Amino acid sequence: MSDDKWTLDEKEFSELFRAFIDSPPEGTPSVIIEAFERMRDGYDMMVSPRLFQEVVEQSSVAISITDDEANIIYANPQFAKVTGYTIDEVIGKNESTFSAKSTPAIVYDTMWARLRQLKSWSGILVNQRKNGEHYLSELTIAPVVSLHGRITHYLGMHRDVTEFHTLQQQVLNQKTLIESLIDAAPVMLALLDESGHVVLDNMAYKTLKSDMRGVEPAELFMSELPENTTGTVEPNWVKGKNINLYDIRFDPGGGKNARWFSFSGTWFQENQMSAHQFFHPVKQTYLLLIITETTDQKRDQEQVRVNALRALMAEYELVQGMRETIASVVYSLERPINLIRSAVTMLERRKNNGDENLALIEVLRQAINEGQKTLQTFQDSMPGNAIKELELVNINQILRDVLGLSTERLLTYGIVVEWDPQPLLPNIYGYANQLRSMFRELIDNAIDAMQISRSNLRELHIHTRATSHGVVITIEDTGSGIPESLRLKIFEPFFTTKRSVESRTALRGTPSGMGLSMVQEIVNEHTGTIRIDPDYVQGCRFIIQIPIGE
Repeated sequence: MSDDKWTLDEKEFSELFRAFIDSPPEGTPSVIIEAFERMRDGYDMMVSPRLFQEVVEQSSVAISITDDEANIIYANPQFAKVTGYTIDEVIGKNESTFSAKSTPAIVYDTMWARLRQLKSWSGILVNQRKNGEHYLSELTIAPVVSLHGRITHYLGMHRDVTEFHTLQQQVLNQKTLIESLIDAAPVMLALLDESGHVVLDNMAYKTLKSDMRGVEPAELFMSELPENTTGTVEPNWVKGKNINLYDIRFDPGGGKNARWFSFSGTWFQENQMSAHQFFHPVKQTYLLLIITETTDQKRDQEQVRVNALRALMAEYELVQGMRETIASVVYSLERPINLIRSAVTMLERRKNNGDENLALIEVLRQAINEGQKTLQTFQDSMPGNAIKELELVNINQILRDVLGLSTERLLTYGIVVEWDPQPLLPNIYGYANQLRSMFRELIDNAIDAMQISRSNLRELHIHTRATSHGVVITIEDTGSGIPESLRLKIFEPFFTTKRSVESRTALRGTPSGMGLSMVQEIVNEHTGTIRIDPDYVQGCRFIIQIPIGE
């Protein structure tokens, strides 16, 4: 070896790097290999070490060459800069001198095992500068092998990655902190891309998705926004338009109570990270959806509302009862009055009985007049219809109200209720009190039918679903059913198959009064339809369809 700073004469240096260039070790950085290849292709190898010296001396990578015992025989200026030693101080030192002793022994064992297999090794070590400061060294070591297959030297290249590692850890720590905060947040968070797919969510959102039996909450909620006429997440109409606290009612069915949510959404953009977009950044748009469950507050409000509704419905039903009673009396009086009118007409046609018919006709006319006065008195005392306000109503909510009002009767008769609503049901335009009265009549009718049938199977099934034509409500019971011959007559006013006011026959009918005639009238007012399913044989199934409000 020579005494210059390379510590290798030109022949030794040439042989060393010719072997390295001809067979670069696995893992050698491509920039070094390319530089060596250019030297090999453009210059005589006896001259190229000078060019190599310039490349290595000016490299931003710390480079060292050791003998087969890892003693340093060459180091470039960047090596001195990274370690804090001068080049003269490092020549002759073993590479282990720079170890901070905090790197696990298994790392070194793995490194030497790979080098002995004539393969290069890459990894990160904790090294120590001259001043005692620790730093992270990203190191690549390549064995230089002679023509006889023996390791003669090691080429080491490393760089200080402490700052990069620190920044990386800061990012990871912040990411972990943010994810922990998000997961611990009492609200549900979901990040949606432009196509409406959830790309990130927190634990509360995952729990909600599980509660919804795998249905994607974000997709379900977004589909219910008033602006969404297609029932899907449409970027063309929601992109860039923030969502301000929209309330959703979710009916899970299966005996579970309704849940309420309030959600808002904010759109934002970030640069995509693809390499080909480095000089021409492309913005990626996302929607941050924030969902808050308001069930507890709503239930408190619902309790107050239901108590008020109970009183309101009692008053409403009292008025309706009075109207039905008076209408029944009027109906009952009109029949004999009409018969008397018919008798008068017949008597007037008979001329041969003279004064005897005239006297009878006069008495009958007086009876008709008195009857008309009585009818008018009853009609004048008829309570007026309650003021009806057309509003957007949720049929699930209406049915929940009615079931709540009918709970006592259902429990008294041991009737099991299967409540199977569509979780998110479109609103309809309607008269809330009338709809409650209609469903109350149908449910009471079903309860009476099951009580009459004396069957051990007492089940009431209520289903709701939305179709392209409107909201469909199905009410099924396991009562005695309705004979085909009566399926039209039951909607007539005052029709009944009852033997008395207190009892009914096994042949199912309606209470004395308006009964299902009132139901038919309310359905008509909502431009809907009601029918009895002829294929249902376990009792009776009413199918009501009401158009969706627009």
